[in-house]
Amino acid sequence: MTDKNEMIEAEEFPLYPELPDGGAEAVQQLMDRFKEQMQTVCDDVLSDLYTDVSCYVECDHWTNYRNKMMDGFKDYNTRNIESGYDFKEIRQQIYKDFREEIIVDLNQDLVEEVAKLKETIRFMDEHRRMM
Repeated sequence: MTDKNEMIEAEEFPLYPELPDGGAEAVQQLMDRFKEQMQTVCDDVLSDLYTDVSCYVECDHWTNYRNKMMDGFKDYNTRNIESGYDFKEIRQQIYKDFREEIIVDLNQDLVEEVAKLKETIRFMDEHRRMM
C-alpha cells in the first residue's frame, strides 16, 4: 500500500519537474547569479575572519589564560585548595629575586592610598559643611 502512495506522490510532486521551453536556461541563470552572490558573501566573510578576527584569537586565548593565572596568584586562599608547596616556592622566589623592589612598590602603594584617603576626607568634609 505504501508503494502505491509513494508512486502517486512521485507523480504529483516530481523531484525534478519538467520545465517549459527556456525554463531550464532561466533557472540556470538564477542559480548562476545566486552562486556569484554567495561567492561574494563568502569571500567577504572569510576576509573579515582572517583580517579582523583571527589575529585576536591567539591573543584572546593567552589573555584569558593570563587572567586566570593572575586570579589564582591574587587569591592567596587558593594556596589551601591548590598545592601549598607551589605557593611557597613562588612566594620565596619572588621575595628572593624582588625583595627591594617589592618594598619600594608597597611603600609607594601606601603613599598613593594615603593621598586618596586624604582627598576623600577633604571631599566629605566640604560636603558636610555645605549641609
